[in-house]
Amino acid sequence: MTHTTDPAPDSGRAEQQGKGVHARRERGVKSEHGKGSRGGKGLHRRTFLGGMAGAGLASVGVAGALFSLLTDGNGNRAAAADGTLPVPELLEGTASDGVHTFTLEARTGTAEVLGGVTSTTAGYNGAFLGPTMKWTTGDTVLVNITNSLGDDTTVHFHGAHVPAEMDGGPQNAFADGETWSPTFEVLDEAKTLWYHPHALGTTAEQVVHGLAGMIIVDDASTVSDALPTEYGVDDVPLVLQCLAVDDEGDIKYDLTGYLGGDLNFPLLCNGANVDDTTLGFTATRTRTRFRVLNASPSDILTVQRGDGGTLTQIATDQGYLTEPAEVTGIRLVAGARAEFVLDLSDAVTLQAIVTTGWVRGGSGTYDFLTVTPDASDSPDDLPGTLATITRYDTADFAARTITLGQSGLNMTVNGSVGTTMAAMATIMTTLDAEEVWTIVNSTQLEHSFHLHDVPFQLVEINGEEPAGVDLGWFDTYEVVGGGSIKIAMKFSDFADDTYMYMLHCHLLQHEDEGMMASLMVMES
Repeated sequence: MTHTTDPAPDSGRAEQQGKGVHARRERGVKSEHGKGSRGGKGLHRRTFLGGMAGAGLASVGVAGALFSLLTDGNGNRAAAADGTLPVPELLEGTASDGVHTFTLEARTGTAEVLGGVTSTTAGYNGAFLGPTMKWTTGDTVLVNITNSLGDDTTVHFHGAHVPAEMDGGPQNAFADGETWSPTFEVLDEAKTLWYHPHALGTTAEQVVHGLAGMIIVDDASTVSDALPTEYGVDDVPLVLQCLAVDDEGDIKYDLTGYLGGDLNFPLLCNGANVDDTTLGFTATRTRTRFRVLNASPSDILTVQRGDGGTLTQIATDQGYLTEPAEVTGIRLVAGARAEFVLDLSDAVTLQAIVTTGWVRGGSGTYDFLTVTPDASDSPDDLPGTLATITRYDTADFAARTITLGQSGLNMTVNGSVGTTMAAMATIMTTLDAEEVWTIVNSTQLEHSFHLHDVPFQLVEINGEEPAGVDLGWFDTYEVVGGGSIKIAMKFSDFADDTYMYMLHCHLLQHEDEGMMASLMVMES
């Protein structure tokens, strides 16, 4: 039994945070492992050493330059020379015999993550980050991915509803010099996804060095036709990352690295450092659509307008909202995405508020992008209805409790340290099963819960019913220290008795420290 709910235009996740434009650097940060650390040397007023890690429940109250401009032939530049927003290359695939083929190579390189300092990095088809893949609902895609990293890797299609064998989890790891070629029909409707490594114990290391890219799923719906869709012109990706980098340019990814001295926590937008630069984008259409991804390993990002105005949010992780929602800010935990549009007659600066998510991290408000209109068109009104979201009635759903915990320096799911496939907890379910899970955070640390395979609806957030944009579809959501969320899902289309999906914390260090379990969907 189901019922339909349309979200109100105000958002349970929307928030208006402090507007001071460049917060001061802070010293003295708290470790979740019981060790303090001293703030390091900063580069600029926008370089911050973040405050307290992961607050608990009680404390929670034509477009810019193409991405190829980020690197020269040796791959050693990380910002467009003229300060314009770099836009990742678009891959639409090569069509033949009904299959759209995409080619990626995971490789190492160098880039300037800190201004004037060369870092060892990695990327797909380049030195840092990767191109945007564009898939279309109903197409069959083949992705040929060659590993030139010198180490094992995987490529996970984050948020995609694909067979477990093609999901890119730890069981899909492939060695240096090998090519992995997953193929599947795109069942997802219009939404923003992303891709990144997912091998055991090396996810944080590989992602922070640059192995990440966006996926746009397009469809033929009338709503999609009514929204901006010209990539890099009025449909613009924003891949945001807050990284930990020492003064020599070494990018850190684990506890030892984060507790070292002389750390900086720069914010990057599409690979460009915005510590001392506000990037520019000239909007040649009155209405521009932005797709924002928090590709940080752990920090939380809130995107807002610098003038205090609203953003018109149209989508969450897993696609369109029921209707456009006017929000003052969009809070994204690590791995989360959202889409919003701006109709502009005057320039607007977008800000990102960075909140420390782990033992140390970024903190403060960054002016990262100024959007300047240069358009004379008059777009039609946005569709009043974007999607119909049928809310689950969970009265007859099978119930589970998933507990996120800690054991010394290790992280756990249901008491198991998931650093190997054999050691991690396994959730067994069946095809077409309808389930409601209570995700309990038994620690006082911040967690970002991510479920592979299917989207979920929020039923409760810390005991309260969701509202606003929280009535959309998600695959990644915040679970604050001491808090809980209740989520509902249906396991459709795919079953496998060998390959498993994953559920885990998307703070990548927590994932690598064991906060991951496997999910096996069997035939009923």
